[in-house]
Amino acid sequence: QVQLVESGGGSVQAGGSLRLSCVAVASGYRRYCMGWFRQGPGKEREGVATIDGYGGTIHADSVKGRFTIYRDNAKNTLYLQMNSLKPEDTAMYYCAADPSSFVCPTSSRWSGSWVKYWGQGTQVTVSS
Repeated sequence: QVQLVESGGGSVQAGGSLRLSCVAVASGYRRYCMGWFRQGPGKEREGVATIDGYGGTIHADSVKGRFTIYRDNAKNTLYLQMNSLKPEDTAMYYCAADPSSFVCPTSSRWSGSWVKYWGQGTQVTVSS
């Protein structure tokens, strides 16, 4: 059982930055596939970035060069550094994890079908 607790959302003007955090609360924490997803108003959920247990990362084209996913294993925490934010980045952001997978799946990476645990979400609002 894994509990994901997110924080760091808020309101920012276009061009600004935010850092989201996700603490994985679980006994016997191990490195495994984790990621960030988002769902904007009136939009479907979309994958933002994933990180494998060994640290390999993949970012969606829409955020590549602006967002960075990384983890601090000593703190059992996943991060999403978001720079150069745009109004279209406005969404609820969710942390995701699959403790049974060391490497994130390739074919279903952005669908979210691999996710076993979701965080409660943290709102990011970017104004123009």
